[in-house]
Amino acid sequence: MNKTNAEKILKYCENLSKIKIDSFKNYRIINPYKDNKEQIKLITTKFYNKYYNDGKKRRLILGSNPARRATAITGIPFEDAVHLQQETGIFISNYYINKSSSNFLYDVIKEYGGCNNFYNEFYMNFIFPLGIAKINSDGSEKNCNYYEIKGFEKKLYKYIVESIKEIVKFNIDTSVCYCIGSGKNYEFLLKINKEYNFFQKIIALEHPRFIMQYNSKNKELYLKKYLNALMIK
Repeated sequence: MNKTNAEKILKYCENLSKIKIDSFKNYRIINPYKDNKEQIKLITTKFYNKYYNDGKKRRLILGSNPARRATAITGIPFEDAVHLQQETGIFISNYYINKSSSNFLYDVIKEYGGCNNFYNEFYMNFIFPLGIAKINSDGSEKNCNYYEIKGFEKKLYKYIVESIKEIVKFNIDTSVCYCIGSGKNYEFLLKINKEYNFFQKIIALEHPRFIMQYNSKNKELYLKKYLNALMIK
């Protein structure tokens, strides 16, 4: 019997809990699937069984890596705590909501027709699926993208490639992939794709944080750009 997409995704999440990556000097790898395993299992099981309990094809949207106090806590890419608690009924603590970024993505989802329509067409994840925190000299931490770490390819390349190999097995339509982040994240995805030919085409979309922090006056233009790109089939 063929497995559903939900079953495949949940197995992928379970396998992430077993990954062992040595942290870089002055950086910390955050693995919610291992560090907060029981709550993550509850959240992911309810969410993916609700939206992905089928075998249909979907298009893929990839960000860089989870934010340390967001997806790196919940295990669901790009979903904020309030919405996840409504979706699953599970209280999520220690979760920071980047309201501007999450609100933009929810505007995209709403304009696309709502969660049911959106998740029926798309699956979202990250190029590197675990969170990364940079440790400052005073011991405090801040978010970090994988590509900001000097020498990241030497340690993370094989994990990134293996992760994408598994993701495309979720009945992903490989004719196109959407990359959230039009700079270094996009450049690195192009590099990997040139070597492994995961996707026929990659479309770059500006990161919601960039849009809302630096170009909020042009929000509607970026919203239309997202929707126009996502409507392509």
